[in-house]
Amino acid sequence: MTATTILYGAGILAAFAYLPRAAAPATAARSVLKALPLCAFALAAWLAGASAFLTAALGLSALGDFALSRTGRAAFLYGLGSFGLAHLLYVLAFTDAAGLPLWEAWLRHPVSSIGLILLAISTELWLSPHAGRLAWPVRGYVVLIAAMGLAALTLPAPLAAATAGAALFVASDLILAIRLFRLPEGHAAEASAARATWVLYVAGQALIVLAFAAP
Repeated sequence: MTATTILYGAGILAAFAYLPRAAAPATAARSVLKALPLCAFALAAWLAGASAFLTAALGLSALGDFALSRTGRAAFLYGLGSFGLAHLLYVLAFTDAAGLPLWEAWLRHPVSSIGLILLAISTELWLSPHAGRLAWPVRGYVVLIAAMGLAALTLPAPLAAATAGAALFVASDLILAIRLFRLPEGHAAEASAARATWVLYVAGQALIVLAFAAP
């Protein structure tokens, strides 16, 4: 068993350990536990010789997880910024691996590309008007995650796990956006949404690591 395999497995176990705490109040221990899976994935990718773009994206995701586990507007913006940079690095990692520019997604997967763009545009109707002072940071983030999704569509068949992982990542952020900006505080679905967000997010990241740094 290699160190990469051990770290990958440790990340999965840490993710399962965090799941019951996904909707729990913010504490320092909870924040550290939330950041552990992506820290392990980043180290696994680094040891496996994955690109610096991918390794840095995973590391920034860990920082984003930690920030979003805290409370307050500043923590949210730090988390949003970390994940925004991570998505930019994923774009570079995916297009570099594919050897294709971003717009090739339209030629390889036109239906999925159009669907992703329409989803991003639709946020102007159901998300941005409800984001208040965070509307413009949220808009910027939507552009970056849409670009990440399009970049994943340029990947060749041997890296299909990463394409699937990017789709799960988009789905997790969709649920997160609904939970943060559309569900009333204390809504009965809030805990279920938090757990679903975490499961989809970790599964997506795990598939991306699996594609580029198979343990």
